[in-house]
Amino acid sequence: MKLWQKEGSAGESMDAATIERFTVGRDREMDLYLAPFDVAGNLAHATMLETIGLLEKDELSAIRQELKAIYEQIGAGNFTIEDGVEDVHSQVELMLTRKLGDVGKKIHSGRSRNDQVLVDLKLFTRDRLWKVAEATNQVFDRLIQRSEQHKNDLLPGYTHLQIAMPSSFGLWFGAYAEALADDMLTLQTAFRLANRNPLGSGAGYGSSFPLNRTMTTELLGFEGMHVNVVYAQMSRGKTEQTALNALAAVAATLSRMAMDICLYNSQNFGFLTLPDALTTGSSIMPHKKNPDVAELLRAKTNRLKALPMEVTLVMSNLPSGYHRDMQILKEVLMPAFDEILDCLEITAFMLERLQVKSNLLDDAKYDLLFSVERVNELVLQGVPFREAYRIVGKEINEGGYQASRQLTHTHEGSIGNLGNEHIKAYMEETVQGFGYERVKTAFQHLLD
Repeated sequence: MKLWQKEGSAGESMDAATIERFTVGRDREMDLYLAPFDVAGNLAHATMLETIGLLEKDELSAIRQELKAIYEQIGAGNFTIEDGVEDVHSQVELMLTRKLGDVGKKIHSGRSRNDQVLVDLKLFTRDRLWKVAEATNQVFDRLIQRSEQHKNDLLPGYTHLQIAMPSSFGLWFGAYAEALADDMLTLQTAFRLANRNPLGSGAGYGSSFPLNRTMTTELLGFEGMHVNVVYAQMSRGKTEQTALNALAAVAATLSRMAMDICLYNSQNFGFLTLPDALTTGSSIMPHKKNPDVAELLRAKTNRLKALPMEVTLVMSNLPSGYHRDMQILKEVLMPAFDEILDCLEITAFMLERLQVKSNLLDDAKYDLLFSVERVNELVLQGVPFREAYRIVGKEINEGGYQASRQLTHTHEGSIGNLGNEHIKAYMEETVQGFGYERVKTAFQHLLD
């Protein structure tokens, strides 16, 4: 019997198992992600219950001891949700009552499964967003490193897939670094939304117990609480959607870079070379070195970009209050974090090992890249820009144009002045804005 189930409500018909499979779905599988956070939520809630007289000191001590034992079991990989137990919340409470009897049953006072799920999801999402932020920062560092390393290696710049103006590998690597710095801002926003405490909202309408929600907010290291108990429940779905939008932003940057790598690695471009470990051959063409890793990175990140819409559609037209529809959001959210972390890891690996081709623009086929340099040269001699543009166009059409490969780009963010120090400062400021040290300190204290 489920902990929330009333006597006689289960039924013994043949359809019961079918209904069980449909309603529980993958919840027990997804709930394993939540296990350590469920224990943390229980620790904070029990600590608060003792201060308002709903637990005795010796009862709290016993509960804390057992919860820490369960936490260690989870960390060792020995925690399971038993057959017949619906979810992680029921499993943890069942383990407590087996050890402590009626004392274990007291822990649910002043709480609903709704806010228990909510706080677990908030803690899980907050934790995973920080892991994504750390992994994103590692890719950022690789990009800045390669940008500085190759700031003097020129690269054709393209518009409309036609050669346009001179660029450089320094600019190319640095562009994706700054893109990730912007993405970090979206991760910070999602993190801060996840970093608000819903515990104490109950089923969405609070409790007549004198709960100390400020205390549980501090114990769990939250930045603040969702004050209005109705809105605390309404934050479910919004938290997931915001987190997935942040992951989608990172994914969009990685997918675009993966496409560039696939293109630049091809023989017709030949701008860079991937190591053999990141390519595969053909079953019939002995010359092939296919960029399979970059192609799969492109596919996986493109798929991640679709996930916010899944949440949007599930949540569409739902009124306030809890609805079972929200259960399936776990199946969208949790694997997405695994996927983006894998993608970031392989991206960092690839960036460290790809080889850049030098002296690309020495080839005469890139002469036209320098036409704007010729226009600017005339302007600096006093020729009006529109007239200079016409003169160079005529030179090109009549065969008199000669490319000068002398570049004098000096403004911020250009070939000669990458501005990576400003991009690094922006990233560092954004990472500091997460306020993760507060979370880390609170969790260490809670589990001491």
